[in-house]
Amino acid sequence: MEMNWIAIAVSALIPLVVGAIWYNPKVLGKTWMQVSGVTEEQVQSGNMLVIFGLTYVLGLLASLTLSLLVVHQGHIFSALANEPGFGEEGSEIMRYIEAFMAAYGDNFRTFKHGALHGLMTGVAFAFPIIGIVAQFERRPWKYIWIHAGYWALTLTLMGALISGWQ
Repeated sequence: MEMNWIAIAVSALIPLVVGAIWYNPKVLGKTWMQVSGVTEEQVQSGNMLVIFGLTYVLGLLASLTLSLLVVHQGHIFSALANEPGFGEEGSEIMRYIEAFMAAYGDNFRTFKHGALHGLMTGVAFAFPIIGIVAQFERRPWKYIWIHAGYWALTLTLMGALISGWQ
């Protein structure tokens, strides 16, 4: 199964777009700065080219990882990679994989399914990580909810795009 590299590249932009809205001072930006102890001057002092560039690169890594969670058909390859004849055109195992993909290759490849798995990743993976780190940093729960909400929404949109864009 071919990975949709265009969907991966476009979905890596979602953290930037959602972040521009979510952390805007008219939305949650002022609250985020208050609970984070960040001033307007600190926000403005960063090298935005570096910050946005690194955010996109990290978004690519997140998109690649998320694609493994939302596109289930790729797992057949890892499950059968050690079978004799794997990767050899016309072998018994490759004919089995081709038949499987012909029958089931489009199952669960929808925006809705990807959104569900993206949301589950945000709630069951990003939220606990943010919560753990924030507790040790002695951050308030408002801080946790702001960041966890951002990632739940961002991963939902990323998962939808990755799964639904075939």
